[in-house]
Amino acid sequence: MTLEPLWGIINLDYSQNKQIQEVRHLSTHKQVPDIRFKGFHEEWELRKLSDIADITMGQSPNGANYTDNPNDHILVQGNADMKNGVVVPRVWTTQITKTANAGDLILSVRAPVGDVGRTDYDIVIGRGVSAIKGNDFVYQTLLKLKSDGYWKSLSTGSTFESINSTDIKNASIITPTLPEQEQIGTFFKTLDKLITLQQRKLDLLKTQKQGYLQKMFPKPGMAVPELRFKGFDEEWEVKKLGDIGSVAMNKRIFKEQTTECGDVPFFKIGTFGREPDAYISRNLFEEYKLKYPYPEIGDVLISASGSIGRTVVYTGKDEYFQDSNIVWLKHDDQLDNQFLNQFYSIVKWHGLEGSTIKRLYNKNILDTDISLPSLEEQSKIGAFFKQLDNNISLQQQKLDLLKTQKQGFLQKMFP
Repeated sequence: MTLEPLWGIINLDYSQNKQIQEVRHLSTHKQVPDIRFKGFHEEWELRKLSDIADITMGQSPNGANYTDNPNDHILVQGNADMKNGVVVPRVWTTQITKTANAGDLILSVRAPVGDVGRTDYDIVIGRGVSAIKGNDFVYQTLLKLKSDGYWKSLSTGSTFESINSTDIKNASIITPTLPEQEQIGTFFKTLDKLITLQQRKLDLLKTQKQGYLQKMFPKPGMAVPELRFKGFDEEWEVKKLGDIGSVAMNKRIFKEQTTECGDVPFFKIGTFGREPDAYISRNLFEEYKLKYPYPEIGDVLISASGSIGRTVVYTGKDEYFQDSNIVWLKHDDQLDNQFLNQFYSIVKWHGLEGSTIKRLYNKNILDTDISLPSLEEQSKIGAFFKQLDNNISLQQQKLDLLKTQKQGFLQKMFP
C-alpha cells in the first residue's frame, strides 16, 4: 500500500510529495507499522514514555495569586487553556509552582483526559496538566494514545476521570530509531501545519460572516443597516413575526410509533441537524403529511428547546420532525426564507432577554420584532449569505478531510 492517492488530496509541494512516494507497504508484523519510509527495516521497540521523555506533573498556585495581567506568568490548568493543539493564554499568576518551557508538550490529566497541546510560551502548569519534553514523534504518539482510548481505559471506574504520574510515566509506547522518529515527526508536523492553516481559513470566514451580519442588518433603533447593496435606500420596516406568519409544527409522534430503523427519518430535538436515531413507517408519514402541517422546500426549521434557535433549511426530503420542539414560521410572500434564516442567527427572541429558560414558545416567536427591507433586497441579502455559508461549509469539509486523513496516517504509520 502507498499513500500517493490520499496525499495527492492534501496537495503538498513537490519535495514533500517526493518524500511521501518513498513510503512503502511492509509486513503486518505487530512490531512494525503498515507503511513506512524507505530505508527503515528494524522492528520498533516497546518502551515506557518516561524512557524517552522528561515528564513534569503540574501543581496549582494559590487561587489568590491568579490574575488577568498578561505581564504575569501564564497559567495552564487544563484543556480549557488549549485550542486546536496550542496553548492560548487565558489566566495568569504571580506564583510559580511547576513550570514548562516553550516547545514543551502539555497533556491534560483530568477530564477530558489525554488532550494534547504545545506551548509557545514559558508557563506555570496547574495540577490538571503535565508537561512533557519530547520531539514531534512523541507528540504524535500522545495524540494516537488519545484517539485509541488508552488514557480513558486507565481512568475507567473512577468517580472523577483522571490519570496520575505513574500512569503517564509507565505508558507503553512502541518506538523506532531516532532517525525514523524524526522522519515521522516531520511528516506529521507538515500535515499539522496544513490543518492549522485550514482551520484559520475557516475561522476567518466565520468571523467575516459575523461582521457582515452586524453591518447588513440594522442595529437596534436604526432604520437602515450600515452596509447595503447598490440601488437600495428605503428605510426598513419593523414588524412582528406574528404579523407576517404563524408557527407551524408536525403532528405529534409517540414513542411506540417509532423504530430504530425504518422508512422515514424522525428527527427529535437531540438529533435535529444531525443523524436520525428513530424512524416512522411510510404509511404513517404519508397520512400525517397529507392531514397535518408539513414544511415546504426552503422553510426554515427552528429548535425550540435545548439549544434554542438552531436552524435547518428543509430541502424536500421525506423526513418528520418532533412537534413543539422543532417548528417553522409559515408565512406569506412578504418574507424571503434565506433572509429569514440569517435573521435567526442574530435574533433577540421576545421575552427571553436575560432568561435562563431553555424553551422557545410560540408567543416568544410571534412577538419578536424583525426589520424588513423590500423583498428584492431581502433576496439579495439572503443569496449573499447563502453563498458565504456554502463557502464556509466547503472549507469545513476540507478541514474534516485533512483531520480524517491524519487519523488514517496515525493508524498506518504506528504499529
